[in-house]
Amino acid sequence: MPGLAVIIVGDDPASRVYVNNKKKACAEIGVYSEEHALPHETTEEELLALIRELNGRKEISGILCQLPLPKHISEETILLAIDPKKDVDAFHPVNVGKIMIGDYDFLPCTPAGVMELIKESGIDPKGKECVVIGRSNIVGKPQAMLLLHAHGTVTICHSKTENLKEVTKRADILVAAVGKANFVTADMVKEGAVVIDVGMNRNAEGKLCGDVDFEGVKDKCAAITPVPGGVGPMTIAMLMKNTVKAALL
Repeated sequence: MPGLAVIIVGDDPASRVYVNNKKKACAEIGVYSEEHALPHETTEEELLALIRELNGRKEISGILCQLPLPKHISEETILLAIDPKKDVDAFHPVNVGKIMIGDYDFLPCTPAGVMELIKESGIDPKGKECVVIGRSNIVGKPQAMLLLHAHGTVTICHSKTENLKEVTKRADILVAAVGKANFVTADMVKEGAVVIDVGMNRNAEGKLCGDVDFEGVKDKCAAITPVPGGVGPMTIAMLMKNTVKAALL
Protein backbone atom coordinates (compact mmCIF):
# COMPACT_ATOMS: atom_id res chain seq x y z
CA MET A 1 0.00 0.00 0.00
CA PRO A 2 1.29 3.50 -0.78
CA GLY A 3 2.10 5.50 2.35
CA LEU A 4 2.33 9.27 2.74
CA ALA A 5 3.99 11.03 5.68
CA VAL A 6 2.97 14.69 6.07
CA ILE A 7 5.06 16.93 8.30
CA ILE A 8 3.69 20.23 9.60
CA VAL A 9 5.75 22.54 11.82
CA GLY A 10 3.99 25.28 13.78
CA ASP A 11 0.36 26.36 13.57
CA ASP A 12 -0.05 28.26 10.29
CA PRO A 13 -3.86 28.13 9.68
CA ALA A 14 -3.58 27.82 5.86
CA SER A 15 -1.06 24.97 6.24
CA ARG A 16 -3.43 23.19 8.64
CA VAL A 17 -6.26 23.36 6.07
CA TYR A 18 -3.96 21.95 3.34
CA VAL A 19 -2.72 19.13 5.58
CA ASN A 20 -6.28 18.15 6.57
CA ASN A 21 -7.31 18.05 2.89
CA LYS A 22 -4.34 15.82 2.06
CA LYS A 23 -5.18 13.39 4.88
CA LYS A 24 -8.83 13.31 3.76
CA ALA A 25 -7.81 12.50 0.17
CA CYS A 26 -5.57 9.65 1.38
CA ALA A 27 -8.43 8.15 3.39
CA GLU A 28 -10.77 8.46 0.40
CA ILE A 29 -8.57 6.49 -2.02
CA GLY A 30 -7.04 4.01 0.44
CA VAL A 31 -3.54 5.44 0.83
CA TYR A 32 -1.96 4.97 4.26
CA SER A 33 -1.11 8.35 5.78
CA GLU A 34 0.46 9.64 8.94
CA GLU A 35 0.81 13.19 10.21
CA HIS A 36 3.77 14.52 12.13
CA ALA A 37 2.63 17.80 13.72
CA LEU A 38 5.62 19.46 15.35
CA PRO A 39 5.64 22.57 17.57
CA HIS A 40 6.89 25.89 16.18
CA GLU A 41 10.05 25.72 18.32
CA THR A 42 11.19 22.40 16.74
CA THR A 43 14.86 22.71 15.78
CA GLU A 44 16.23 22.10 12.30
CA GLU A 45 18.20 19.11 13.61
CA GLU A 46 15.05 17.54 15.13
CA LEU A 47 13.21 17.93 11.82
CA LEU A 48 16.17 16.46 9.89
CA ALA A 49 16.23 13.48 12.29
CA LEU A 50 12.53 12.82 11.58
CA ILE A 51 13.11 13.02 7.81
CA ARG A 52 16.04 10.59 8.06
CA GLU A 53 13.80 8.16 9.94
CA LEU A 54 11.01 8.48 7.32
CA ASN A 55 13.52 8.07 4.47
CA GLY A 56 14.45 4.69 5.95
CA ARG A 57 10.91 3.35 6.48
CA LYS A 58 9.70 1.00 3.74
CA GLU A 59 5.98 1.59 4.37
CA ILE A 60 6.42 5.31 3.71
CA SER A 61 6.60 5.87 -0.05
CA GLY A 62 6.13 9.65 -0.01
CA ILE A 63 7.27 12.45 2.34
CA LEU A 64 5.76 15.91 2.25
CA CYS A 65 6.98 18.76 4.43
CA GLN A 66 4.33 21.50 4.43
CA LEU A 67 5.74 24.93 3.57
CA PRO A 68 6.30 27.60 4.79
CA LEU A 69 8.51 26.48 7.66
CA PRO A 70 9.29 28.69 10.69
CA LYS A 71 12.03 31.27 9.98
CA HIS A 72 14.69 29.48 12.05
CA ILE A 73 14.55 26.38 9.80
CA SER A 74 16.15 26.44 6.34
CA GLU A 75 13.64 25.22 3.74
CA GLU A 76 16.52 24.45 1.35
CA THR A 77 18.24 22.19 3.92
CA ILE A 78 15.00 20.34 4.67
CA LEU A 79 14.03 19.81 1.01
CA LEU A 80 17.54 18.51 0.26
CA ALA A 81 17.23 15.97 3.09
CA ILE A 82 14.16 14.23 1.61
CA ASP A 83 15.02 11.17 -0.49
CA PRO A 84 14.35 12.23 -4.13
CA LYS A 85 12.45 8.94 -4.65
CA LYS A 86 10.08 9.92 -1.81
CA ASP A 87 9.87 13.60 -2.76
CA VAL A 88 6.20 13.66 -3.82
CA ASP A 89 6.21 17.49 -3.98
CA ALA A 90 9.03 17.33 -6.59
CA PHE A 91 10.97 20.15 -4.90
CA HIS A 92 14.33 18.34 -4.53
CA PRO A 93 16.98 19.69 -6.96
CA VAL A 94 17.34 16.19 -8.46
CA ASN A 95 13.64 16.15 -9.38
CA VAL A 96 13.72 19.79 -10.53
CA GLY A 97 16.63 18.91 -12.86
CA LYS A 98 14.73 15.90 -14.24
CA ILE A 99 11.75 18.14 -15.03
CA MET A 100 14.06 20.52 -16.93
CA ILE A 101 15.24 17.75 -19.26
CA GLY A 102 11.78 16.17 -19.53
CA ASP A 103 12.72 12.81 -17.97
CA TYR A 104 11.01 12.91 -14.58
CA ASP A 105 9.52 10.61 -11.94
CA PHE A 106 7.36 13.29 -10.27
CA LEU A 107 5.91 16.64 -11.23
CA PRO A 108 5.14 19.44 -8.76
CA CYS A 109 1.50 18.96 -7.82
CA THR A 110 0.04 22.35 -8.77
CA PRO A 111 1.63 22.72 -12.24
CA ALA A 112 0.81 19.06 -12.95
CA GLY A 113 -2.81 19.74 -11.93
CA VAL A 114 -2.95 22.71 -14.32
CA MET A 115 -1.69 20.55 -17.20
CA GLU A 116 -4.28 17.88 -16.37
CA LEU A 117 -7.05 20.51 -16.44
CA ILE A 118 -5.84 21.77 -19.83
CA LYS A 119 -5.68 18.23 -21.23
CA GLU A 120 -9.07 17.13 -19.88
CA SER A 121 -10.66 20.27 -21.33
CA GLY A 122 -9.46 19.28 -24.81
CA ILE A 123 -7.05 22.22 -25.04
CA ASP A 124 -3.70 21.64 -26.77
CA PRO A 125 -0.90 24.10 -25.85
CA LYS A 126 1.01 23.14 -29.04
CA GLY A 127 1.99 26.28 -30.93
CA LYS A 128 -0.04 28.51 -28.60
CA GLU A 129 1.14 31.66 -26.81
CA CYS A 130 1.34 30.69 -23.14
CA VAL A 131 1.97 33.34 -20.48
CA VAL A 132 2.75 32.52 -16.85
CA ILE A 133 2.55 35.36 -14.31
CA GLY A 134 4.86 34.45 -11.44
CA ARG A 135 8.32 32.87 -11.27
CA SER A 136 8.31 30.89 -8.01
CA ASN A 137 10.14 27.56 -7.79
CA ILE A 138 6.89 25.92 -6.65
CA VAL A 139 4.56 27.02 -9.47
CA GLY A 140 5.78 29.64 -11.97
CA LYS A 141 9.03 28.09 -13.19
CA PRO A 142 7.88 24.43 -13.38
CA GLN A 143 4.57 25.56 -14.95
CA ALA A 144 6.46 27.30 -17.74
CA MET A 145 8.61 24.21 -18.28
CA LEU A 146 5.58 21.88 -18.53
CA LEU A 147 3.89 24.17 -21.05
CA LEU A 148 7.16 24.19 -23.01
CA HIS A 149 7.25 20.36 -22.93
CA ALA A 150 3.70 20.49 -24.37
CA HIS A 151 5.08 22.58 -27.30
CA GLY A 152 3.67 25.91 -26.12
CA THR A 153 5.54 29.17 -26.78
CA VAL A 154 6.10 30.37 -23.24
CA THR A 155 6.65 33.79 -21.66
CA ILE A 156 7.25 34.17 -17.91
CA CYS A 157 6.19 37.50 -16.37
CA HIS A 158 7.08 38.84 -12.94
CA SER A 159 7.25 42.03 -10.87
CA LYS A 160 9.99 43.49 -13.09
CA THR A 161 8.18 42.82 -16.39
CA GLU A 162 7.55 45.99 -18.38
CA ASN A 163 4.25 46.53 -20.22
CA LEU A 164 2.73 43.51 -18.47
CA LYS A 165 -0.73 44.13 -19.92
CA GLU A 166 0.63 43.97 -23.49
CA VAL A 167 2.32 40.64 -22.77
CA THR A 168 -0.69 39.00 -21.08
CA LYS A 169 -3.04 40.17 -23.85
CA ARG A 170 -1.09 38.01 -26.32
CA ALA A 171 -1.79 34.86 -24.30
CA ASP A 172 -3.92 32.04 -25.66
CA ILE A 173 -3.31 30.32 -22.31
CA LEU A 174 -2.78 32.58 -19.28
CA VAL A 175 -1.69 31.12 -15.94
CA ALA A 176 -1.86 33.50 -12.95
CA ALA A 177 0.37 32.48 -10.03
CA VAL A 178 1.27 35.82 -8.49
CA GLY A 179 -0.41 35.68 -5.04
CA LYS A 180 -2.30 38.98 -5.32
CA ALA A 181 -6.09 39.09 -5.04
CA ASN A 182 -7.90 39.98 -8.31
CA PHE A 183 -4.61 41.05 -9.93
CA VAL A 184 -5.60 39.97 -13.45
CA THR A 185 -8.36 42.20 -14.82
CA ALA A 186 -10.40 41.99 -18.03
CA ASP A 187 -8.19 44.50 -19.87
CA MET A 188 -5.23 42.10 -19.44
CA VAL A 189 -6.99 39.17 -21.11
CA LYS A 190 -7.34 38.41 -24.81
CA GLU A 191 -10.82 37.56 -26.13
CA GLY A 192 -11.24 33.75 -26.15
CA ALA A 193 -8.21 33.02 -23.96
CA VAL A 194 -7.95 30.11 -21.51
CA VAL A 195 -7.37 31.53 -18.02
CA ILE A 196 -6.05 29.38 -15.18
CA ASP A 197 -6.03 30.89 -11.68
CA VAL A 198 -3.53 29.35 -9.29
CA GLY A 199 -3.94 32.08 -6.65
CA MET A 200 -5.46 31.50 -3.23
CA ASN A 201 -5.98 34.80 -1.47
CA ARG A 202 -8.46 36.57 0.78
CA ASN A 203 -10.06 39.79 -0.40
CA ALA A 204 -10.91 42.86 1.72
CA GLU A 205 -14.06 41.10 3.00
CA GLY A 206 -12.01 38.06 4.03
CA LYS A 207 -13.53 35.90 1.27
CA LEU A 208 -11.40 33.37 -0.62
CA CYS A 209 -10.47 34.56 -4.08
CA GLY A 210 -7.84 33.99 -6.75
CA ASP A 211 -5.36 36.13 -8.66
CA VAL A 212 -7.96 36.74 -11.39
CA ASP A 213 -10.98 39.06 -11.17
CA PHE A 214 -13.32 36.17 -12.00
CA GLU A 215 -16.49 38.22 -12.51
CA GLY A 216 -14.75 40.71 -14.76
CA VAL A 217 -12.90 38.14 -16.85
CA LYS A 218 -15.27 35.15 -17.15
CA ASP A 219 -17.34 36.47 -20.08
CA LYS A 220 -14.25 37.34 -22.08
CA CYS A 221 -12.49 33.99 -22.05
CA ALA A 222 -13.13 30.56 -23.56
CA ALA A 223 -12.42 28.77 -20.26
CA ILE A 224 -11.57 29.84 -16.72
CA THR A 225 -10.95 28.08 -13.40
CA PRO A 226 -12.83 29.23 -10.28
CA VAL A 227 -11.34 29.85 -6.83
CA PRO A 228 -11.98 27.91 -4.70
CA GLY A 229 -12.66 24.66 -6.52
CA GLY A 230 -10.46 24.93 -9.62
CA VAL A 231 -6.74 24.19 -9.35
CA GLY A 232 -6.83 23.39 -5.58
CA PRO A 233 -8.51 19.96 -5.82
CA MET A 234 -6.25 19.09 -8.78
CA THR A 235 -3.17 19.79 -6.64
CA ILE A 236 -4.39 17.22 -4.09
CA ALA A 237 -5.22 14.71 -6.86
CA MET A 238 -1.70 15.02 -8.31
CA LEU A 239 -0.19 14.51 -4.84
CA MET A 240 -2.12 11.22 -4.62
CA LYS A 241 -0.86 10.27 -8.10
CA ASN A 242 2.76 11.01 -7.06
CA THR A 243 2.36 8.99 -3.84
CA VAL A 244 1.10 5.95 -5.75
CA LYS A 245 3.91 6.36 -8.30
CA ALA A 246 6.50 6.60 -5.48
CA ALA A 247 5.25 3.27 -4.09
CA LEU A 248 5.93 1.67 -7.49
CA LEU A 249 9.47 3.04 -7.92
